Amino acid sequence: MANSEYEYVRKHETWDALAPENWIVVRIDGRGFSKFTAKHNFTKPNDKRAIDLMNSAATEVLRQLVDITLAYGQSDEYSFIFPPTTTLFDRRASKLATTVATLFTAEYVMQWPTFFPDSPLTRPFPTFDGRCVLYPRREILRDYLSWRQADCHINNLYNTTFWAMVLQGGQSGTEAELELKGTLAADKNEILFKRFGINYNNELEVYKKGSVVYRDLSSSIPSAEEPQSRTQADKERKKKQKATLMVEHVDIIKDAFWEARPWLLAEKARKSR
Repeated sequence: MANSEYEYVRKHETWDALAPENWIVVRIDGRGFSKFTAKHNFTKPNDKRAIDLMNSAATEVLRQLVDITLAYGQSDEYSFIFPPTTTLFDRRASKLATTVATLFTAEYVMQWPTFFPDSPLTRPFPTFDGRCVLYPRREILRDYLSWRQADCHINNLYNTTFWAMVLQGGQSGTEAELELKGTLAADKNEILFKRFGINYNNELEVYKKGSVVYRDLSSSIPSAEEPQSRTQADKERKKKQKATLMVEHVDIIKDAFWEARPWLLAEKARKSR
């Protein structure tokens, strides 16, 4: 369209580059997943196959987009973290959100038969939407991730109790919902243990804490103190491409996880101009 009389239409495009020096979170969510999970008879309250599929799809997104530092997921959502220095797609929000969402959706659909071989996909197929959010400081980014993990625990405790009351206790969904209204965590734990002999602490960590995906760079922690030359940046990129991708179900609210993996939130200095 260059040098034509129609090129003026490009002026109507919105340039949506995100502000520099901010962490970028691209959060994807499943669209209409309540109906989707019912259609494919997901196990309640948690279907390990579905969680493994989500984690596998997220791992492939990290493999293809080296700029992503880490990702955290639970339920039908995943948050992908880009560092403040990323220049991928010129930091355009639309490009980042659509690329991550489409990559994730493609991997989810392509890998579905591996995890659900007896439940073939039919229309409407699963899709994920994406959005970009900026966080100016590491502390705020950590608060965001802590919020998502706290949400995972709260929702899982509720769902574990609710489905025990329905599937094992014989209550209707409405009855269970009314009884749980206004209850605290201690109340739900008591219901689980006294009525159903379930110790919530013994539930799988992936259900209680969600999943964090990252590259293991422990053998070559990048320096955040000095600006990088283009050659150094290229070498670091190659290291990331070769690094082992880890999927763990651990506490990311406390400091221990981050202190043991300082490269995850390292803020690299810019090259002098």
